[in-house]
Amino acid sequence: MATQTNDEVLRAPLVIEYPFRRTTGPVIGAFFTAVREGRLLGIRSADGSVICPPQEYDPVTAESLTDLVPVGDTGEVVSWTWVAEPREGQPFDRPFAWALVRLDGADTPMLHALDVASPNDVSVGQQVRVVWAEVRTGAITDFHFAPAGDDSTEASS
Repeated sequence: MATQTNDEVLRAPLVIEYPFRRTTGPVIGAFFTAVREGRLLGIRSADGSVICPPQEYDPVTAESLTDLVPVGDTGEVVSWTWVAEPREGQPFDRPFAWALVRLDGADTPMLHALDVASPNDVSVGQQVRVVWAEVRTGAITDFHFAPAGDDSTEASS
């Protein structure tokens, strides 16, 4: 039996994709319409808690959810991680943090980009605010978070 060496191993690139399109539906569609207008929405679940971003179905009971409610544009960092070397397609071309932010009026945190210069500038419990893009299209990239006391980036509605 012949022994195979690494030079004899055949290799070929493989790209696996699952392209699909889906309508946003009444819940996610309403959320992104509000984002385009400079507002954020959550949805009231069966137990009365507010989920943001909104989901179509209750995570515990699986029943349809329809009670959209406004949530604040300020909140609290509940967890975060540092991105020292952003990759293509990420929100910033410079280091930043991904943060779980529980918005005022919401009971669940939302994962989103937090624009800070270093990991020393973010902490659990930190108050943050939404910074809106000047031109909004109704996409999750229409906003990011910044420290609440940081006025270097003015939010615009």
